[in-house]
Amino acid sequence: MPVNDPEQFDAMLLAMAQQHEGGVQELLDTIFNFLARKTDFYTGGGEGAAQKLVMAKFHKYEDQALDIINKKKEEKEASERKKKERAQKKKEEEEKAQDEATITELTDEEALSLQKELDEKKVDPPKEEKSNGVPEPAPAKEEKTNAGSDEEEDPKEKGKLKPNSGNGCDLPNYRWTQTLEEVEVRIPIKVNFNLRPRDLVVDIHKRHLKCGLKGHPPIVDGDLCNEIKLEESTWVLEDGKTILINLEKINKMEWWSRLVVTDPEISTRKINPEPSKLSDLDGETRGLVEKMMYDQRQRELGLPTSDEEKKQEVIKKFMEQHPEMDFSKCKFN
Repeated sequence: MPVNDPEQFDAMLLAMAQQHEGGVQELLDTIFNFLARKTDFYTGGGEGAAQKLVMAKFHKYEDQALDIINKKKEEKEASERKKKERAQKKKEEEEKAQDEATITELTDEEALSLQKELDEKKVDPPKEEKSNGVPEPAPAKEEKTNAGSDEEEDPKEKGKLKPNSGNGCDLPNYRWTQTLEEVEVRIPIKVNFNLRPRDLVVDIHKRHLKCGLKGHPPIVDGDLCNEIKLEESTWVLEDGKTILINLEKINKMEWWSRLVVTDPEISTRKINPEPSKLSDLDGETRGLVEKMMYDQRQRELGLPTSDEEKKQEVIKKFMEQHPEMDFSKCKFN
């Protein structure tokens, strides 16, 4: 790793920061105390040199921090603008569809054709008495629809919560959301005064999270659903009342079903990732995610998944190629 790599000491400094419950103020106190005791920082460069050096570095990274904040703000505004545009487009499409879905008067020819079709259905013999025995596809879909919801068909989905708008969960004491890359946790602290970082306990580990108000039982204290990148995970005190934690996932192809293992599970089948996030994925990965989303919607509607549709298409073609065969007693799984 190159000496000038700005991130080479992140893990070490983060570990130091987590040991200072008083926050940045306490961390800086430790650093300057070390420089005073163990180096000639204050005396080696002449009078006022140390102060000039500190202020120069301060202003250098102040500009960098402001640039990062402004960039994040611009990205957030762009994301919100895209959301509004998508919502407006969807609304316009729905209105257009409603306008197009008007009732038109049937012509005499169409009326006769429709009546003939209805008459044929009335005299159509029962399914058991058909001589060719070819099952029709429509009843199969109806049967699957009447079989109940996806949760009823799959016992593993019973009791799982529906994800919130951020594909996470709203719990009594905190709210968490997620993308394929990270998890965001918001923990409101119910006090009637503005908090300082030193008033809080926030311990982030690779597979464990503990946080809350110092001197009180922790609000979150448990093993995480999956491992995180410790050096990329951070927390801040927002508005003096809310702990905001960002956890960077190691596995970026898996949705979390809960924040910590003691939380209730959400149904990851009902997660709906944003289209803007899908565009960031490579072609193969995006195809897999889109297939997963399609299959998820099909299950919720009681319809065949993409694999089941392919299987049905193969069976249909085979039946069409062999009209002489009787398929009435065949069961296709």
